Amino acid sequence: MPKTTPIPPKPSFFLTTPIYYVNSVPHLGTAYTTIAADALARYRRLLGDNVFFLTGLDEHGQKVEQAAVEHGIEPQEWCDNLAEKFLGAWELLGITNDDFIRTTEPRHVRAVQTLAKTLYDQGDIYKGLYDGWYCVPDETYWTEEQLEGGKCPQCGRDVELVREENYFFRLSAYQDRLLGYFEENPDFIGPPSRRNEVLSFVRGGLRDLSISRANVKWGIPLPWDASHTVYVWFDALINYVTAVGYGDPDDAGEFARCWPAHIHFVGKDIIRFHCVIWPALLMAAGLDLPQRVFAHGFLLAKGEKMSKSKGNAVAPADLVRQFGADAYRYYFLRDVSFGQDGSISIESMVQRYNGDLANDWGNLCSRLFNMVGKYFDGAVPDPGGDAVDAADGVLAAVARDLPGRYDEAMARLDYGAALESAWDLVKATNRYIEDSAPWNLAKSPETTPRLKTVIYNALEAVRIAALFIAPVMPQTSAEVWRRLGLGDINAVTTLAEESRWGGTRPGSHVEKGDPLFPRIEKDAV
Repeated sequence: MPKTTPIPPKPSFFLTTPIYYVNSVPHLGTAYTTIAADALARYRRLLGDNVFFLTGLDEHGQKVEQAAVEHGIEPQEWCDNLAEKFLGAWELLGITNDDFIRTTEPRHVRAVQTLAKTLYDQGDIYKGLYDGWYCVPDETYWTEEQLEGGKCPQCGRDVELVREENYFFRLSAYQDRLLGYFEENPDFIGPPSRRNEVLSFVRGGLRDLSISRANVKWGIPLPWDASHTVYVWFDALINYVTAVGYGDPDDAGEFARCWPAHIHFVGKDIIRFHCVIWPALLMAAGLDLPQRVFAHGFLLAKGEKMSKSKGNAVAPADLVRQFGADAYRYYFLRDVSFGQDGSISIESMVQRYNGDLANDWGNLCSRLFNMVGKYFDGAVPDPGGDAVDAADGVLAAVARDLPGRYDEAMARLDYGAALESAWDLVKATNRYIEDSAPWNLAKSPETTPRLKTVIYNALEAVRIAALFIAPVMPQTSAEVWRRLGLGDINAVTTLAEESRWGGTRPGSHVEKGDPLFPRIEKDAV
């Protein structure tokens, strides 16, 4: 069954991924959006927010219908099979979504028909003749002027001429209202380059949108005309309000508490749907708009967008088998600037793994925990006394600056900068150990007080670094905390308090354990 947990009574942070189309198994592109959303969800939980994190599947439309026919099965069976693949991928990557919505669920059918009927009754939906071009792979309508070389401007494939009676949403009536909203809410669309793109598109003039198909049976019937099914994009966008109770009288209170969403994560190829059509639908329905829509760039493999349609997509499981889930999450959020296109390769992934994870973080934990065992029988020493010097204050200052730097980076969804701030503490701790040379301090009883201070401070820095690494590498941070005898890091909801210097308990048992990130030889991948 899909993963669903009760909606918190008073969620303070509601974030979503797009719902993914079930034309194939999840690949690196879909996983990229999902781990970015998961890292933010985990961070907000550390801060004490009551997080509601939504993801799911878009299961209707002509492509699904065709794929099922090609495989000789019913569309619902096709969707069910793919749903298991997505759920398996998210479990593999440690995704902590609170709900997994599917557009074939009764709750979603009810929400779509409720919203469509509301707009129809108030005159925002009318019947007309559609005469134009349609891209089946992208399930997108295009005008003659929008085509590029006679092909879909989005995917470059052939389009087909469609002439049929459809129902239309009066999108054009909301052009001025949308522009006014964008002007009053400059942070609604991010990053700025995407905002400029949307503004240019809307200023160029909006046409009314066909929201039904007469010849596609695999979809939600219009409540006033069952001979038409709802256009897949109209259907899909509504998932965000379905999940928090829209259209269900029994969940009206939940909807009032949960909506609007704080942020929608989307890919840049679907920004017009989320920043033009979706807000116009919400305006027409009298519902609040989400606070922000953020469109990230594409993952590029050898200069080309990674996608199922191009045949260059890689399954996340293939890389997780080689590098582990945490290293996978780290690489894609550290090496690719969220919001821009980013080139990826196995070679750069190995370099990040060996440099940042094996050398910097893994080696720091291994040798420090080993010294605790060697010099203090595995117990955290009590720093006490006056055996301090300027280096201690420098290390503590780096740790003190980390929360603010990290929070500022996460607020602008700059995962690379957030991780860099955590790594500054990791590197500072490595320098502190090298400069303090505890192996020399251990040679004389006279320097034992200083040895205790150095080891304690290094342990304290590792404890704090693990907290801020946890949103991206949850398994590793949980293991580091376990070895430090600190309990479950996932139970932390008071990050400000937990990240204060001095939280490591003297006398706690420290376990060395196996290397967190054994080096990978280039020839092994």
